Amino acid sequence: MSAVQKGLLAAGSEKAPPQLPTSGSFHPLLAWSPQARCPEFGPSHPSARFLTAHQSLPSSSMAPLGMLLGLLMAACLTFCLSHQNPKEFALTNPEKSSTKETERKETKAEEELDAEVLEVFHPTHEWQALRPGQAVPAGSHVRLNLQTGEREAKLQYEDKFRNNLKGKRLDINTNTYTSQDLKSALAKFKEGAEMESSKEDKARQAKVKRLFRPIEELKKDFDELNVVIETDMQIMVRLINKFNSSSSSLEEKIAALFDLEYYVHQMDNAQDLLSFGGLQVVINGLNSTEPLVKEYAAFVLGAAFSSNPKVQVEAIEGGALQKLLVILATEQPLTAKKKVLFALCSLLRHFPYAQRQFLKLGGLQVLRSLVQEKGTEVLAVRVITLLYDLVTEKMFAEEEAELTQETSPEKLQQYRQVHLLPGLREQGWCEITAHLLALPEHDAREKVLQTLGVLLATCQDRYRQDPQLSRTLASLQAEYQVLASLELQDGEDEGYFRELLGSVDSLLKELR
Repeated sequence: MSAVQKGLLAAGSEKAPPQLPTSGSFHPLLAWSPQARCPEFGPSHPSARFLTAHQSLPSSSMAPLGMLLGLLMAACLTFCLSHQNPKEFALTNPEKSSTKETERKETKAEEELDAEVLEVFHPTHEWQALRPGQAVPAGSHVRLNLQTGEREAKLQYEDKFRNNLKGKRLDINTNTYTSQDLKSALAKFKEGAEMESSKEDKARQAKVKRLFRPIEELKKDFDELNVVIETDMQIMVRLINKFNSSSSSLEEKIAALFDLEYYVHQMDNAQDLLSFGGLQVVINGLNSTEPLVKEYAAFVLGAAFSSNPKVQVEAIEGGALQKLLVILATEQPLTAKKKVLFALCSLLRHFPYAQRQFLKLGGLQVLRSLVQEKGTEVLAVRVITLLYDLVTEKMFAEEEAELTQETSPEKLQQYRQVHLLPGLREQGWCEITAHLLALPEHDAREKVLQTLGVLLATCQDRYRQDPQLSRTLASLQAEYQVLASLELQDGEDEGYFRELLGSVDSLLKELR
């Protein structure tokens, strides 16, 4: 045996079979077969065929071949051992394995928690720790304790919590209901609510279909009848065109104005009338030589001016105030003056700039002449009512400024530029108002008494110098005492005549 063979035999002594023979051409390494140690090497394996084919080589060429075979056998031995014990050679990721194990534990804990019986937490006025899986009632106050890391809960509002539970609290057996039971019950509840909602919607839709017809059918019917559906804006444009057309008759113009008045009562429609120039067309209608045109033009303007500041401003700039005063100052039918006075009142109310322009244009003189005409008692009551409204507007503006403690609000500054009370005293309205107290209607007397009350601070000295006013007040006092006593007998403690009697008594007391 050569030295190389002895060295190879010594290196593989641990793995080689015991009691190897050493005679002749038998080589100890060739006697050990790969099939003996590694079952993966069958007779057809290339390594096995290689060893078998070279068993008959002479001893002189065994040294280099022995080294090569030694290396090959070491590789085969390592391969066999790795397949037999994969855990000893496999590379593993400790972090990944730890994460997967943690996830498996959390999933298992969640499954165990989901399978547990749902426990209801009963809050008190003190903070209590919440255990996992406990159900918290609505209205509870829940917080996370940063010191302990636990969730805590308590009652938030005692009264609110009691009201929520009043008549609705159920005795829940925690040993009966699980979280899965509650989930399934909630799913069934949602399905039932959706079914009921769908049924209600279908019933409502069916009812609507029975009561109303689709717009397509209505349009079809209107087309068959040659009826065109128009918006309010389109209708007003058509009416203005008819009124402004020279080919329209007087009746057609009056009809157009009459229909237009119906639409401009709405604030938006009145502003739309302004937007396409229809307002100025109606204002110019006040210059017509036909009294009916003036009357119905003023009727439309009065409806458009009412509580519509934007339209009021445009009317002042369009010269409506001057035209209205001219009609009142000239000889016109009483019906026309009624409508013109209505338009004037709508233009002046809540518009201090228009009131100042009214005074500059001599509006008080025009109204005084109107009231003093014979047969204009109805207009006189309306004029007195207008003056009462204008005086009280300014008083309310000053009171509002005092309550809000604003020294110079814009609204108050505008009213302070309207010197109405001095103008009334200069134009003799103290005496005119006192003489109107002789009107027979109780409603007219009520309005005159109210106006006398607001003018008392301005006209008190003239009221005391008027003996006729004192006699009229004494006569009214006696009359209303009788009427108030009759009301009292009928069970009316605060009747209409009793209020009038109180106004008369108050004036008499101030004038003594």
